[in-house]
Amino acid sequence: MVTITDIAAALGVTPSTVSRALAGSPRVKPQTREAVLKTAAEMGYERNVMASSLRSGRSQIVGIVVPRIYHEFFSKVIAGAESLLREAGYNLMICQTHESLDAEVKALKALRNNHVAAVLLSHSLEATDGSHIAEALGGEIPLVQFDRVFDSLPGAKVVNDNFEGAYCATRLLASNGYTRIGHFSGLQSCSVFRERLAGYRKALEDSGLSYDEGLVFHDAIMRESGREAAKKALECGCDAIYSAGAFSALGAMEYLRERGVQIPGEFGIAGTANESFTAITVPSLTTLDQHSIEMGREAAKAFLYGLSSISVVSMELKIRESSNRKTI
Repeated sequence: MVTITDIAAALGVTPSTVSRALAGSPRVKPQTREAVLKTAAEMGYERNVMASSLRSGRSQIVGIVVPRIYHEFFSKVIAGAESLLREAGYNLMICQTHESLDAEVKALKALRNNHVAAVLLSHSLEATDGSHIAEALGGEIPLVQFDRVFDSLPGAKVVNDNFEGAYCATRLLASNGYTRIGHFSGLQSCSVFRERLAGYRKALEDSGLSYDEGLVFHDAIMRESGREAAKKALECGCDAIYSAGAFSALGAMEYLRERGVQIPGEFGIAGTANESFTAITVPSLTTLDQHSIEMGREAAKAFLYGLSSISVVSMELKIRESSNRKTI
């Protein structure tokens, strides 16, 4: 195995110079660093990551914790973050919580025990505050929150403009002549769902439509809960739904189709999270694209550049058939 000493001997420099050059230290002249990297590659040098981690107390691994990997939104966030982290020499360790608080705590403790360089986190729905996150990570590991965030925790946050997105989707339904628009919401302990509810409510107000708490169906972001909420929405006389999720919108569409309700002629639907299936359903589903790859890249940048600010990623309304009654 080629060692730092071997590279130093080949170049006629000290082992400490080689070590600093491989670590990217600014104390090493650019031409020396280039020579070290070139020689190391030619000699087949492989860095001992474990030994380096023990010396520095940090690894070249960044942990990312998400509720569900199979949701395209989160998988694209992971892809966006990984693309930048890989270029910077980091590997990504992925953990999913399945919306469980207990699983989230275990994941955070495991990442801490592995001395990760940072944690990127979108918290589970069972988490109602950030105290468990601070306790599990301690105060030394940088934390970047994305999508679902706790304002009480320090550090960088990357979020969507959820209010504006929900507002635009609801206004679109109103502009197409729907007058009794309901809302499929998530748990209000989660910031994204509070913001989307607020955007929906403001859009009704600006459209001259009254807000009715009875038309807000909470904890309805999954496919099955979307079906159940669609049944209640019909019973309440709704003629449209803005859903805070994509899967619940899909569940609603399936239920309405089974009941013979024409979409968009009799009932309009707009959702959130531009999952791939939304473009190929019949009819195609109007939805909000959260620009998830960009969100992942922004989260990675926040860690790499040592940021502690809030970064807001815009949402893009993808207008499709499910909301366009006026085109019929």
